[in-house]
Amino acid sequence: MITLLQAGSAAYDTGFALSNLTTSGAFILTIVIAVVGYLVQARLQSVFEKYSQVMFPGGLTGAEVAEKMLRDNNIHNVKITHVAGHLTDHFNPQTMTVNLSDSVYSSRSIAAAAVACHECGHAVQHARGYAPLQLRSQLVPIVSFSSQIAVWVVLAGLILMSATNNEIVCWIGIGLIAVSALFSIITLPVEYNASDRALEWLESSRTLEGEQLDGARVALRWAARTYLVAALAAIASVIYYITLVMNRRR
Repeated sequence: MITLLQAGSAAYDTGFALSNLTTSGAFILTIVIAVVGYLVQARLQSVFEKYSQVMFPGGLTGAEVAEKMLRDNNIHNVKITHVAGHLTDHFNPQTMTVNLSDSVYSSRSIAAAAVACHECGHAVQHARGYAPLQLRSQLVPIVSFSSQIAVWVVLAGLILMSATNNEIVCWIGIGLIAVSALFSIITLPVEYNASDRALEWLESSRTLEGEQLDGARVALRWAARTYLVAALAAIASVIYYITLVMNRRR
């Protein structure tokens, strides 16, 4: 009997240690991804600043380049507007506007042209019925809601679980977090495709050539990597909360 109790105690201690190790590993993974995200964002800012100093060969502003790309793609129902902030550029399918930030709208740099064309790439996606963009647009209201309450639901679930061993609320919260992760994953092809459309037009229209085109490509590639890091961070968050609930079960 004593031998059995000792064996059971050893197994429990081993399981507890493995549980802590798994949770710690998920937490460390989240921290590593956060650090990588910071470095990628810093590199993007550096690249943008670099190519903001390289003037666009045609002398057009970001807004003018955007208008030209839309016309060449036979899109006439999208308006180019100005929005405050730095790199706050975005396409809004509800208002049918390409919104360009302070550092892009009136700038005559290669960086501004690249960002403006990227946002127009989203407008082209919308006009062509690009499926991942349509799916992402449908998820926006769901993600907006779930992202606000997900962590609170998980925390409430953990409290309930400690009192009643009922896990259902925890898994509902994790499901809400997973929706945000899914949104980040779907965002990847949307962003990469928008950059590809921008670069394809810049090259085929001979708007940029040679080193200027390479500069635009570098800027857009670094911008896309921020979305990749965001997707990895969202996945790591789901893994962390799953291990947290599984370990509480033990």
